[in-house]
Amino acid sequence: MRVTEYVNFDAVGLAELVAAGEVTPAELVAAAREAAQAVDPRINAVVETWPTDDEPEPGSAPLAGVPFLIKDIGVAMAGRRTELGSRLAAGLVAGADSALMRRLRRAGLVTFGRTATPELAYSITTEPVLYGPTRNPWDPTRSAGGSSGGAGAAVAAGVVPLAHATDAAGSLRIPAAYNGLFGLKPTRGRVSVAPDADEIFNGLGVQGSVSRTVRDSAALLDLIGGPEPGDPYYAPRPERPYAEEVTRPPGPQRIGVLTQAWGGRRTTAPVADAVSRTVRLLESLGHRVVAAEVDLGVDWEEFVLANARLMTANLTASVDGLAAALGRTVDSSTLEPVTLAAYRYGQRVGADRFVAALAVRNRVARSLARCFEAHDVLLTPTVPEPPVLLGAYGEGAEELDGLGWIDRLNDRSPFTMAFNVAGTPAMSVPVTADAGTGLPIGMQFAAAYGEEGRLFRLAGQLEQASPWSGRTPTVWAGGPTGH
Repeated sequence: MRVTEYVNFDAVGLAELVAAGEVTPAELVAAAREAAQAVDPRINAVVETWPTDDEPEPGSAPLAGVPFLIKDIGVAMAGRRTELGSRLAAGLVAGADSALMRRLRRAGLVTFGRTATPELAYSITTEPVLYGPTRNPWDPTRSAGGSSGGAGAAVAAGVVPLAHATDAAGSLRIPAAYNGLFGLKPTRGRVSVAPDADEIFNGLGVQGSVSRTVRDSAALLDLIGGPEPGDPYYAPRPERPYAEEVTRPPGPQRIGVLTQAWGGRRTTAPVADAVSRTVRLLESLGHRVVAAEVDLGVDWEEFVLANARLMTANLTASVDGLAAALGRTVDSSTLEPVTLAAYRYGQRVGADRFVAALAVRNRVARSLARCFEAHDVLLTPTVPEPPVLLGAYGEGAEELDGLGWIDRLNDRSPFTMAFNVAGTPAMSVPVTADAGTGLPIGMQFAAAYGEEGRLFRLAGQLEQASPWSGRTPTVWAGGPTGH
């Protein structure tokens, strides 16, 4: 299969070709490698590829033969490096598959490499010292987002139709928005993080994917969802497969709109305009759209402080564990300045402050749950501005402590983290683009706990009413004509 053909199929479409005997898994992986070789020198999204000798039999699994990439954190593949985007973990090799990796194998996906992440996934832009910045395929001077920036850039550029991603503060939805992709953060407990953890960042972090089509993300979530023995909790089983939900009419939805975020960060004019256009589209589809007042349950400063304490305390424990296991020191030779500052802040959090932060998490979750009594779905921008220039997040960062860094990330992405704290599903949908630059603008839709089906139904309708496929990132100038 030629690359010009390969990039025009989504994962479900490629699996159908394999099942019909029209193409082999080996041919698909060859096309994926060729696509990576063509674009990755310009976007730096894929940090490593490896040989694949365990390609599945055609039709043996729902996504049999589809090329796939895993993020350099959050999933372990036996015998392969997982370096967490950090010099501290450079050369670290996984001894066994994690539960998620086993499910990805059972799905039939052919994992041939790993994608870039910021150091320890501790940023919403992907610019680590270890492997350098990942560039946005729509404009290589701009960020691909983070922390799943490598996944977002690789999928947008056509290297793979979907890729593994994680989300603890917007890390899946922000790259989806920046790269013009679909990305759904599942409900807390929907996808197991066994066996090495019961939850990530006290439940803020979840596993998922980014994709060019809604049906790909739905199909994959069907295959990776569900508990593992020993999980402390898990999300309720869905009423029907998510792959079916995508094709079902959503019916009229009560949609509440929040254009301006908590905390004072103003939504820029291009994004506010995109929200207005999205509202008009939703109304044309029969939905009732009203302005929403969304109460966080705490003031913004308390929200940021609690998240900083939870995230830095968890970071400190992870860093200490890695350093001990690998026999390395924790200093500026192994950690970047903002990570080191967050590590030191986490050392000072203390048990009483940590428990108080958990209480804030509970208050936010209870308050947002009440919002979903008045609205079926909440609509916000995913981020308040189009993709930022590379380096924008790091300006003056060496002067920040751990709280200052979390405050900066929440300021640049004030809409996403509340739904991590609440544990509810939220998706970024590329309904439109900046009229001036053509850069993608993502819209975030959130629903109540366990309501991924509702979001998939709405996303499927939006995909049909306002398709975002057919445009080619500038990185493919002179290459494939569409995907």
